[in-house]
Amino acid sequence: MTLTDWTVVLPVALALGGTALCAVFWWRPVIQSAIGIVITLLMLVSAGVLVCTVATEGPQTMAMSGWPGPFGIVFAVDLLGAGLAFVTALVGLLILIYNFGDQSSDYRRVGYTPLLLAMLAGVSGAFLTGDIFNLYVWFEVLIIGSFGLLILGGKKAQLDGAIKYATLNLLATTFFLIATGLLYGLTGTLNMADLASKVAAVDNRALVNVVAALYLLAFGMKAAAFPLFFWLPASYHTPKPGVSAVFAGLLTKVGVYALYRVFTLIFPASDTIFADLLIWIAGATILAGGLGAIAQTDIRRLVAFTVVGGIGYMLVGLALQSPLALTGGLFYIFHSMLISTALFLAVGIAGRLGGSYDIAKLGGLYRARPAFAMMFLVVLFAVAGVPPFSGFWPKVVLVQASLAADAPWLAGVILVGGFLTLVAVARAFAAAFWDNGEEEPPRATHYGDRVGALMLPTLVIIGLSVLMGLAAEPVVQLAGQAAAGLSDPSAYIEAVLGGSE
Repeated sequence: MTLTDWTVVLPVALALGGTALCAVFWWRPVIQSAIGIVITLLMLVSAGVLVCTVATEGPQTMAMSGWPGPFGIVFAVDLLGAGLAFVTALVGLLILIYNFGDQSSDYRRVGYTPLLLAMLAGVSGAFLTGDIFNLYVWFEVLIIGSFGLLILGGKKAQLDGAIKYATLNLLATTFFLIATGLLYGLTGTLNMADLASKVAAVDNRALVNVVAALYLLAFGMKAAAFPLFFWLPASYHTPKPGVSAVFAGLLTKVGVYALYRVFTLIFPASDTIFADLLIWIAGATILAGGLGAIAQTDIRRLVAFTVVGGIGYMLVGLALQSPLALTGGLFYIFHSMLISTALFLAVGIAGRLGGSYDIAKLGGLYRARPAFAMMFLVVLFAVAGVPPFSGFWPKVVLVQASLAADAPWLAGVILVGGFLTLVAVARAFAAAFWDNGEEEPPRATHYGDRVGALMLPTLVIIGLSVLMGLAAEPVVQLAGQAAAGLSDPSAYIEAVLGGSE
């Protein structure tokens, strides 16, 4: 065991250890929150070291009990997995800081921090595992944590949203497990690097396509892709904003990551019958998100539909599968993980200040809190892809990739989707901040004295969005390097299998 070996698994080990430690201090919510902040900070450092290691030395692996792939359980991380694990830790840290001031001690006492850490363990494990069955296991871990978070508080709306969320995710994991069983029967292996060659050698291509279709269905449901996206806006607006923020920032991205991994390494989209289908799914998801956002009167549901639309942009990169398209898609994933989180955090603050999430009842917030209004506007611009914020450049790259792939209609859909999102968020901002919903400016709730502290995590993400927009070249290069690893996975396969292939 080397230090690098431990670095590969450390984000997951830290989150699991933090979950157990929080359980020891179950009736000490302040201690739990402190443990959570320390653990996520350590996760951030370890994931940052992992990103630097992978960027300089190539993909890294850790074989459990010394059994090398494909015979043992392997953690395998390329630049994409390491980068996503880093952003996961950052989102978790900012969410815990936000919730330290957002939630009452009673709310934290029922298990918020250990459930969040368990969910972070599942998310990080999904990004770092090299075994497709263990990808299923980590999906189950994050679902358990996320379902617990979703129902904290026990309100009727939460339980209703939780039923939709749980039903669709249980169906998705069932399809996932069926596909994995069929895949093992066809190839005799579950190691993803080993599957890259074993699947290509299977003679029964019809059954291979059935397995690929099951994976597309399972991961498409988890990613909230069209037409199976309806569970997201039906559930994400029901819990507290700090819970919705971590859901929006992380959960759907695990589904997107799984699609990228499986349909570049195991079933390359260009070699299957699903390439054209993915393009239509991506375009429909973009339009569904934009049109759905325009139709909303609840600001939480509006931002939930912007998350759906963002999934479509990510899927464009996978559908086209050129290096340029993959670069734009991966850039958008990193951008969306941060901005979707910031958007729900900002919505939580707006609801606290205005006492409602109904857009029509939030009028006058600009007069009450002009600084917060400007902060909120910046987040909305980033979501809509207005320059110079981080959402602009990946859309530019994806439009270029669409035109290069002789799909001008898809480039048009990207532009129309961005316009629809801009109209939706501009309408919401005008109604909630500029219009005079009341004769007097809205009064903050009894938590209003802590609103300033809640803005800190959102401001951090805004700063990162502006930095990624003004200095986009390093991010594009990093996304391009990760995309090259997906286009040519030979280095990943060699790191996992070595001489065992």
